[in-house]
Order: sequence, then C-alpha cells, then structure tokens
Amino acid sequence: MPQSSPLGDSGPVSETAFSATSPHFNAEEAYSAHMPEHLRCDACRVIAFQMQEYLTKAESKRSSAKAHSTRLSESEYMDTLENSCSQSWENYGVQEVGGVKRFAGPGLKNQETVSVMMTGGPWPARLYKLCHSYLGEFGEEQIYEEYRRRPAALAEFLCFEEQRACTRLSDTQSKSPNKVKALQSEL
Repeated sequence: MPQSSPLGDSGPVSETAFSATSPHFNAEEAYSAHMPEHLRCDACRVIAFQMQEYLTKAESKRSSAKAHSTRLSESEYMDTLENSCSQSWENYGVQEVGGVKRFAGPGLKNQETVSVMMTGGPWPARLYKLCHSYLGEFGEEQIYEEYRRRPAALAEFLCFEEQRACTRLSDTQSKSPNKVKALQSEL
C-alpha cells in the first residue's frame, strides 16, 4: 500500500533514492603538485573562462568611467590577469561521473547527474600554478590581444590550438583538432 505524504496531501511519497560517492583519486591526483594530464583540458577551459570574466569586468569598469575607450592600459591588463590567476579557485572541484573525473564549476557545462564534487585540497593550488604558467608561456600582452580580438574565443587560443592542453590528450592524439573540440564540447 502506498505511503501517505508527510505533508498531509493525498499523493504517494516517492521512494526513489539517490546516492552519490566522492571521486576516488589515484596517487597522482591526490598528491602531485602538478595538474594531472587528463584534467588539463578542463583546467585550461576554467582558467580561460576566469581570465575572460576578469578582463570583461575590468573593461566594463573602465568604460563606465571613461566613455571613449574600453581598452585597458598595460598595467591594468597585467594586474587583471594576475588577479585572475591569484584568486582562491574555491568554486572549482573534481567530480566523477560514470568513472570519468572532470572539473566542475563556473564556465564548464554541468553534468546532469547526481555526483559529489571535491573542492579544496590540491585543486586550487594546481589551478593557480597552471594559470600562472599560461601567463609565463604566452605573456599577458598576447593573452589580452587575443581576448580583444575575440573575447569569447580565449579558451580556443589557450586550450585548443595545436599542441595545447585540449589537443594533446593522450587518447585523442591521432584525431584532428576539430574532432577533439567536438569531443570536449560533448563532455
């Protein structure tokens, strides 16, 4: 016999149960100071999203103060990019869905399943370190110029061009960059 609702209405109580477990990390994922290779594409996309957000916010503040130009000065974009890398990264973590570990947080597509996201631990320091490595590898000026050229395509520049984090995934090395992009957008 169906149970009555505890709220006193006549509808039956659903007996659907949900369960979720935290991701199980291997030694590299748990203890390495570096971002594991299989999470670098997601991490790169997270970093590009945050750089874009910080630059957009800085330009919008500047454009409201000085209507003639939204272009940031060199010191402004350098500070903005440095601040984007030096943030706490507390809104990001790793979740495991269907046996696959992925980053989760703002700027990434949400998984439509119940799962546990592990934040904190080594992830903020790894994002910090990887973000600063992009500043060193590409330079603030080049990153800002790419952002100015195509703001929504900063992730494409940082992550998807040849031999970047999302194109050198070990299991997709033989695939074309367009197929890799398609695979990443599906995930």
